[in-house]
Amino acid sequence: MDIAPYCHKAHFYETDKMGIIHHSNYFRWFEEARVDFMDQIGLPYIVMEEAGIHSPLIGVACDYKSMVRFNDRVIIHIKMSSYTGVKMAISYEARDAVTNELRAVGETRHCFLNSNGKIVNLRKVNKEMHDILQAWVYKEE
Repeated sequence: MDIAPYCHKAHFYETDKMGIIHHSNYFRWFEEARVDFMDQIGLPYIVMEEAGIHSPLIGVACDYKSMVRFNDRVIIHIKMSSYTGVKMAISYEARDAVTNELRAVGETRHCFLNSNGKIVNLRKVNKEMHDILQAWVYKEE
């Protein structure tokens, strides 16, 4: 199954004084794309949380390549770049929906915690979730 990229239309309130999208919004877009990705692979965040598993952000990076302005549409391609059972990293590539020009690349890193805030290994505590995530780790072709 292929993952459909996430599409975001840039809103006026996301712009800064120069009329371009403020850099902080890319992290929100990455989160929107990540939530959509998790829904598409059959492991919505709400299901994880109901099972007592949380996946907090432990690191984030973004390299800005070209400007996005109000009303532009950005397509965000996502892939799970690494997964160990304890941590995962997700990579993002944001492109203009019309021109395909690269706008930004980024990555978020996450760990897995139980309801008590203790780090867990999904391979040990929830094999079903582990198997779903393991199946989506990006492999060089």
